[in-house]
Amino acid sequence: MTEYDLIVIGSGPGGYATAAEAARMGRRTMIVERDELGGTCLNRGCIPTKALCRSAEVAMTVSSAAGYGVQVSGVSLDYTRAVARKDEVVAALREGVALKLKDVDVVRGDARFVAPRVVEVNGEEYGATQIIVATGSRAAVLDIPGASYAVDSDFMLRCYELPQSLVIVGGGVIGMEFASVLCAFGVEVTVLEYCPEILPGFDRDVAKRLRMAMKRRGVTVVTGAQVTSISEDLTVTYLVKGKEKSVRGSMVLMAVGRRAVIPEGLEEQGVRIERGFIATDSNMATDIPGVYAVGDVNGRCMLAHAATAQGRVALGLDQPLDPVPAAVFTTPECAMTGLTEEACESSGIDYATGSAIYRANGKALASGEADGLVKVIVTPDGSRILGCHICGAHAADLIQEVAVAQCAGLSAAEVARCIHGHPTLSELVQAALNDVKYRQVDNI
Repeated sequence: MTEYDLIVIGSGPGGYATAAEAARMGRRTMIVERDELGGTCLNRGCIPTKALCRSAEVAMTVSSAAGYGVQVSGVSLDYTRAVARKDEVVAALREGVALKLKDVDVVRGDARFVAPRVVEVNGEEYGATQIIVATGSRAAVLDIPGASYAVDSDFMLRCYELPQSLVIVGGGVIGMEFASVLCAFGVEVTVLEYCPEILPGFDRDVAKRLRMAMKRRGVTVVTGAQVTSISEDLTVTYLVKGKEKSVRGSMVLMAVGRRAVIPEGLEEQGVRIERGFIATDSNMATDIPGVYAVGDVNGRCMLAHAATAQGRVALGLDQPLDPVPAAVFTTPECAMTGLTEEACESSGIDYATGSAIYRANGKALASGEADGLVKVIVTPDGSRILGCHICGAHAADLIQEVAVAQCAGLSAAEVARCIHGHPTLSELVQAALNDVKYRQVDNI
């Protein structure tokens, strides 16, 4: 049996970044990967979808070019080329991951636990002082008749030809991103979301704003829709307020979340599985001494950057795990960090809010990106920023200012006092903070 200081199972962001960091620390490290380096995020998730989002954004920009004084003729949409570009981006980044792992032994295959800190891969046994499980997740499927007629996000990313119409079951991050991309390429899109609003977990004002923006782009969104079946001719039947309705598409995409991929033999060795995820403590440790779980597989926060941070915690490094900014790369983008109003209310936390609209911002108006909102949630005295929620251009970039401020413990007053460049979209954060009606008005 070959011995290591650390074995990492899975080479997604939670795996490859952790393995590379461990190697830099001088630990003899091995990583096990049964598919392509980079995991779901790089190969079937974050990166390929963002590449397609960019293609959609360019298509929309060109279509409105005349309004900016640029006359464009002979424009045609080539989704096949967009997918090919996506593959090129993924391949380039995959090479980058391989380079990061140059000091790590990479073993291809499925890892199976045969003892508490021993795994078998392709008939060979490997042991380690520490094992970190970073096996990620796979697309979830509704337990309904005809579910097998639907495709998942993996299939959609492999498609070089688009359907004429698409029914998306699920209005979360994955569903809305695909709706935004395919709508830009001329596909007739219908989204069916079970919850009262799209993007469950996001601020209700931001989610509503995105829903209305998608509606203006031609996407049909039905909320409060309980999908009950999918027929062979791709008719999706659903209930809304007790009434049965249906919609037919030339393709149906199931986008109802993700489920953990748990290595074979792990549960038999004594690891607890709760709600389908590996149970861990605050240090990412499982019930087996020396065995840790990071990323989607532990269900704490199913975001790539959260997985990377958790990996650092598992290595014993000083790494805060809160706040975790999140973004949806639709057009317009949505992003959030910290608490929503709903979370504050359910936890009995006293708060105040402030907001700023993109239409009042010089850079947004000059850029033709005037549809948007920045909303901040703070303690009533402004001593802490509890959350920030954005729907609008470059929301994913803007949110980071607030996440850094939260991490550093800066007050709303300190962030608002900081000079923000003009004209920039960052002024929207400052304006939202200045819009709060503080109980102690001298805080700002």
